[in-house]
Amino acid sequence: MDTSTELAGGLDREIAALKAKAVDYNARHRVIENCTWPQGTRMAVNFTADFDTMLLRRLLNEPPSQLAKGEFGGRVGIWRLIELFDSHDIKATIFTPGRICELYPQAVKAAARSGHEIADHMWEHQVPKDPELERDHLRKTIAAIEKLVGRRPIGTRSSHSRPLLLEEGYIYTSEDSLDHRPNYTGDPDGARPLLNLPFHYAIDDAMFFSFAWLNSENSAQRMMDPDHVEEIWWQAFLQQYQKGGYLNVCMHPFVSGRALRIAMLDRLITRMKTLPGVWFPTCEQVARHILAAHPAH
Repeated sequence: MDTSTELAGGLDREIAALKAKAVDYNARHRVIENCTWPQGTRMAVNFTADFDTMLLRRLLNEPPSQLAKGEFGGRVGIWRLIELFDSHDIKATIFTPGRICELYPQAVKAAARSGHEIADHMWEHQVPKDPELERDHLRKTIAAIEKLVGRRPIGTRSSHSRPLLLEEGYIYTSEDSLDHRPNYTGDPDGARPLLNLPFHYAIDDAMFFSFAWLNSENSAQRMMDPDHVEEIWWQAFLQQYQKGGYLNVCMHPFVSGRALRIAMLDRLITRMKTLPGVWFPTCEQVARHILAAHPAH
C-alpha cells in the first residue's frame, strides 16, 4: 500500500468516526425547535445568580485578595441583587452550593422569602469524580437547601451526572450551552431525558468584570465598562425577542453586586420591560411549562 492510499484510508476512518459521533450526539440531544410560551408571552428571560462566593477558589488556595471578592458577594452583593429583583417584581433563580447554606444562611432564606428559587450549585462548587462521593455531595446539598428554605431543589447548574440528578428528582439543569434554545439530553436511545435551560458565557458577568480570574495573568483580564456590557446584553435580548425565544442571564453576587453593575442591570431590566410579552420567571417555572407544553416524548 502506497503512502497516498494509506493516508486516504486514515482520512476515511476519521470521517466515519466523526459521522458516528454526530449521529450519537443527535440521538442524545433534542432541541425544542418552536418553543411556545404562556398566552401573551413572546419571550422568557431567566435572571440567574451563581451564589458560590469563590468556594472553588478557597479549595484552590487562592490568595486572600481573591477570596475577599467572594466575601463581598455573600455580605453585600447578594442583598443588592435580591433588592434589585424585588424592585422589578422579578423572580430569579439563585444557584446555591450546599456549603453556602452554612456560610450565608440569612441571605439564602431572604432570597427564598422573596419568592426566588433556590436551586442546586454543587456542594463546594465542584463535582467529585468518584461516583459515591458525587452522590454524597449532591444529597448533602439537597438536605442543606431543604433544611434552610423548606423545599428540595429540583434544578441544578452543575455537571452532576444526569442519571443521578433524575434519581434525586431533578427536572432541569442549566449548564450546557449546546444551543440557545431549551433542549433535552438523554441516553443514545432517547431514554432518561433531562431538560436543559442553556446559558452562554456571552451573557455571564464573570466574563466581563473579572480581574485576576483563576490565577490568570493580568493581561488576560477584562474589566469592561458596564455601559458597554449593557449594550451587548441588550442586543442579545433583542435578537431573541425578535425570534420569540429564550435568554438566561448568569450573574455572580461578587461580580454583579457592585454598585455600578447593579445600576446597569436596573437600566437593562427597565429597557426589557418596555417591550410587550416579556416573561421573567424562575427556571423552575420555565421548566415546568416546557415539560407540560413540549414533553420529551
